[in-house]
Amino acid sequence: MKMSWFGIRVAASCLFVLAIATPLLAQETRPAAIAPQPVPIARPLIVSDTSALVTEFDVNGLKVLIKRREGSQTVVAGLFLRAGTRNITAANAGIEDLMLDAASESSTSFPRERLRTELARLGTTISSGVNYDYSGLTLASTRANFDRSWEIFTDVALRPTFAPEDVERVRNRLVLSLRDDSDTPDSYVQMLQARVAYAGHPYLNDPRGTAESISGLTAEDLRRYHKQTLETSRLLLVVVGDLDPQLVRQRIAATFGKLPRGDYRPTPLPELSFPASTVEVTERDLPTNYVQGVFTAPALASPDLYPMRVATSILQNRLFVEIRAKRNLSYAPDAFLWTQGSNLGGVSVSSTDANQSVRIMLNEMARLQAEPISQDELKGTIQHYLTRYYLGQETNAAQAGELAQAELLGGGWRNATVFMDKISAVTPADVQRVAQKYMRHIRFVVLGNPKSIDPKVFTGD
Repeated sequence: MKMSWFGIRVAASCLFVLAIATPLLAQETRPAAIAPQPVPIARPLIVSDTSALVTEFDVNGLKVLIKRREGSQTVVAGLFLRAGTRNITAANAGIEDLMLDAASESSTSFPRERLRTELARLGTTISSGVNYDYSGLTLASTRANFDRSWEIFTDVALRPTFAPEDVERVRNRLVLSLRDDSDTPDSYVQMLQARVAYAGHPYLNDPRGTAESISGLTAEDLRRYHKQTLETSRLLLVVVGDLDPQLVRQRIAATFGKLPRGDYRPTPLPELSFPASTVEVTERDLPTNYVQGVFTAPALASPDLYPMRVATSILQNRLFVEIRAKRNLSYAPDAFLWTQGSNLGGVSVSSTDANQSVRIMLNEMARLQAEPISQDELKGTIQHYLTRYYLGQETNAAQAGELAQAELLGGGWRNATVFMDKISAVTPADVQRVAQKYMRHIRFVVLGNPKSIDPKVFTGD
């Protein structure tokens, strides 16, 4: 079963803020994928209170984070495998996705029919997901049924059967899904963008794999990969719910704590670098041209990330006004900021007049670079942003995802507790500075009619 809260940015999907992915696997400010509406919010916990809710400990090399939410009637646990695309090659791309999906089909103590019966009876779900930087197997259960659900979850994680018929069924489903990617313009543009942006980078190997790479994987390949990766040094475990951390620690020691420790250290992730603006046009007979352009963006642990989030939100609002409201050139012009280990921001639009739309986008980026924003615009953007952020943090799943992404990519889980302070401290000068630093050298891809595209507009010539 595929994970509902842990997503990868594919087919125009992005996580909003850190890991509200997906939300794990979270990117940011893409309304087409996640479009929460502003609602009144209660006063959030202060940073010290938030940090105090999290207990951190180590079990035989396995780092564990437990966030206690008193009174919560649900529990979410996520077991995360570090490094994502750095673990795979073009030949076995998608192996983690297939492994985790097939693992949730059956285990040694819970064959397929028994597993489904038990999960349905308990109201529990076990699901999985992948992104460029890590993958995960997750458990969601009620607090009352957590003990039994944990027993099932650990058996699925540690002792999957990888029965040939299960592997074949899951593999066929994944292959069909991958072959559909080029059928819709939105998903195809994402494929084209990845080829351009990630050339020579580990991200070029899609963690979901390709139809060809997935088709070549066998049950034995999954067993071998599972044995290789189930080391505590490769894993992170996050649990959110109304649980006693010490009792959970005992359960972990009796299960995941018995895994070999290993000495895994992920290789450093190369930074993305674009020396100049480019545009690549792929011909397809469509009523409009689909356009997306990306530029390098600050990493999750960078102080620049917070003003960049504000700058992206302001750009998004301005594009909506100028392209849709004033000129009716597109229904959903967008500016976005992803949250990856090697990070990107960008713009996208679908329009019958792509040249004019892109010219407006570039002009609005130039405005951000040349003119400081007003205090009123800054204040309104931050308030709107914080509302959306806290709306996205309502569930245990979202909070588990945020902790995991901050720990794996954002310099440590404690950085997930300072979001409100960091975003509120952004100044107009900060916004102007990051716009100047990052909103340049844009890599555009276009799907549509090449004859209607003026490359000089896209490259700023």
